[in-house]
This record gives sequence, structure tokens and C-alpha cells, in this order.
Amino acid sequence: MSIWDKLTGRKSSSSTTSSSASPTSNAPADTFQPTPFDPQEAQDVSSFLTGPSFVDPSQLHPLAGLNQQALDYLSLEDSALSDLPGSQSALPSRGWSDDLCYGTGVTYLTALTVGGAWGLQEGMRRSHNQPPKLRLNSVLNAVTRRGPFLGNSAGVIAMVYNGFNSFIGHMRGKHDSANSIVAGALSGMLFKSTRGIRPMMISGGIVATVAGAWAVTRKALF
Repeated sequence: MSIWDKLTGRKSSSSTTSSSASPTSNAPADTFQPTPFDPQEAQDVSSFLTGPSFVDPSQLHPLAGLNQQALDYLSLEDSALSDLPGSQSALPSRGWSDDLCYGTGVTYLTALTVGGAWGLQEGMRRSHNQPPKLRLNSVLNAVTRRGPFLGNSAGVIAMVYNGFNSFIGHMRGKHDSANSIVAGALSGMLFKSTRGIRPMMISGGIVATVAGAWAVTRKALF
């Protein structure tokens, strides 16, 4: 060891070499021997998925671990169908609100389509041998005049009809063709009540005939 080493406190290279070599000589020998690979003992995918170490897929369900026998289900009263006779058909109803919405909507759209076709035919007939612009204008005027008129009139009659029909069915306790015919007659008469007795009778007879035909058709086909 030199004087410079004594002053700086650095050990000699021989002592460092001996100290670093001594743990190596005392370390135990590595005796691990890897097991040779045997293709016959390898697991396939199905054995891995069905093995005990794999998680059961049924336990991943959100309701896993719950007692399904003790679960309470929410029952909505609005989803129950009407208990009136004749309502359990291919066109079921939950009450007067369904009849009012669906019946009025379908009647309005049907009458609007028929009125539009009527106006189209009328506009084409009146604008014969006219220039294209004038003919288009005539057709549009006729369609917008006949379509909304017929659709609005039929929609109002359908609303009143469904109200009368539901009220009569509630009072009688059954839903049959007689209710529809009477409700149609009352609806038609009320629609033309400001025109006099004769228009009231004619309108009531027309609406009652249509309502009776629809009731028979629904009973026979649906």
C-alpha cells in the first residue's frame, strides 16, 4: 500500500481482489435441472378451460350469487290488457287510451292518403292540356285542399267515436259490434249536428255502416 493510498483511504487492488473473490468461492453450486418437455403431457385448450384453475363463466354474470327465487319483479298495471270481452285478439288493447291514440292516428292517415289521391286525380283532370307549371300548381292545390279536409274530418269523427265506444263498453261491461255501431251513429250525428236533421241522419248512417263493417271484419279476420 503506498503513501497516497494511506492518505486517501483507498485500499489496495490486491485486497479488493481477494475480498471480491472470497464470496464467489463460498457460493453454493447451482443444481437446478430443467424437466424435459413431453408432448404427450401438454394440455389443449378445452382441458385448460375446463380445468379447476379457470374461473367459472357463470360467476361472471351480474346476477351471480343472488337468490333468484327471492327476487321481486316490477309489475306495471299499464301493461295489463283490457279485461273486456273481445279485447284479447290479434289487435289487443290496454284500454280506451290505446283505442283513442291508435284508432285516431290510423283513421287520420288513411283519410289523408285517400284525400290526397282524390285531390291528385281532380287536379290532373282539371289541368288537362295546360302548361307543366300550371298543371303542377293545380295538382298541388287540389291535393292540399282535399287531403287535409278529409283527414281532419275523419280524425275528429274517430276521436268522438272512440270516446263513445269506450263509454258504452264500460257501461255495458262488454265490447261487441253493437257498441261500435251505436258509437258510429252517435259520432256521425254529432259531427253534422249543426247542419240539420237530414244531414245528421245521413252522416250517422254512413259512420255507423263503416264502424259496423270494421267491427265485423276485425272479428272475422283478427
